Amino acid sequence: MKYSKEEVMQYVAEDDVKFIRLAFCDVFGKQKNISIMPEELNRAFEYGIAFDASSVEGFGDETHSDLFLKPNSETLMALPWRPEHGKVVRMFSDVTYPSGKIYECDTRNLLKKAIKDAADAGISFFFGAEQEFYLFNLDQNGKPTKEPYDDAGYMDIAPEDKGENIRREICLTLEQMGIRPESSHHEGGPGQNEIDFRYSDPLAAADNVVTFQTIVKTVAHRNGLYADFSPKPLDNFPGNGFHINLSVKSLDGTDNLPYVIAGVLDKAAEMTVFLNPTKTSYQRFGYNRAPRFISWSSENRSQLVRIPAAHGEYRRAELRSPDPTANPYLAFTLLIYAGLYGIKKKLDMPKMVDSNLFKASVNLIETLRKLPDSLEEASLLARQSDFVKAHMPAAVLNIYCNK
Repeated sequence: MKYSKEEVMQYVAEDDVKFIRLAFCDVFGKQKNISIMPEELNRAFEYGIAFDASSVEGFGDETHSDLFLKPNSETLMALPWRPEHGKVVRMFSDVTYPSGKIYECDTRNLLKKAIKDAADAGISFFFGAEQEFYLFNLDQNGKPTKEPYDDAGYMDIAPEDKGENIRREICLTLEQMGIRPESSHHEGGPGQNEIDFRYSDPLAAADNVVTFQTIVKTVAHRNGLYADFSPKPLDNFPGNGFHINLSVKSLDGTDNLPYVIAGVLDKAAEMTVFLNPTKTSYQRFGYNRAPRFISWSSENRSQLVRIPAAHGEYRRAELRSPDPTANPYLAFTLLIYAGLYGIKKKLDMPKMVDSNLFKASVNLIETLRKLPDSLEEASLLARQSDFVKAHMPAAVLNIYCNK
């Protein structure tokens, strides 16, 4: 349900809400927030709430440190893990200058612009997310260890799978917050889990990814565990992927999905620094079903893009290279623009590669383009890309490429 400002004010007054969290993300997608009291809510809607941007990574220095948070009423959510009496609610917020102008490093608003540009072209995009994470035990001081919560394998069940009840609690919490989980299971690594949720419009999907990670970490901590979303938590075991399911609808009824896939494949290498923004991101590629080459297939999980067996509204493409350290707002923004590029240019999809690329011959591999091998290579490709520079503010590009 999407709320108006007046409905939020009424809800806060009538439902014993004591704290309102104004949430936003830094340029790397890490959620931040300020809590305000109900008496400050009208001021927040009218003028915004000031914060020290110089203390937020990537948001500038002390010379221009004042930015404001203006809440988006339609994103109101109650936090079900907080007390029933004296409720806590959260709204995502626009980040603005004192003048009211949107701050260029507000990545949520970059996605809003991409959605509008797509709509102006008669195109609607939809995204679904699959994120993997490890559950690790805590030490006696409550600090994370690298000791997995269990030794179960892919889709194992209890008692080997000890994460079953954790996943159930996460899914029930997601439902309470209006997010629809589709499935959950134990993944291939010890203590590794995956939860998938239903596709939605790009902005809601990105908000859901950010919310999902918060819920997982909160539920894990409440159960005496640590949830690790890093790309490669354990050597010699599968890394954590952020598989992005993408579908598209056109006002004129044209099937543009092949053009979209072609556009994503064409720009894949140039976008990679935003989909895989850490040094350890590149330790995943080429192992345990994480792709290394720029290719596609109908169902083959060794490819960068696969088109799962599905019908009607469930027909989609799955991008398998991103990991959970990606900022979903930036990831979805670039995928929309890559898709629009493919549609505009009417790009043909490259020839399907229906081979297991983890065991493929040298002759086949030498015909394929590769994803970047390192963060440094990915940064260089992004800096050289006219496509990235056209759709990514210089400030954001510099932050990502000069880490």
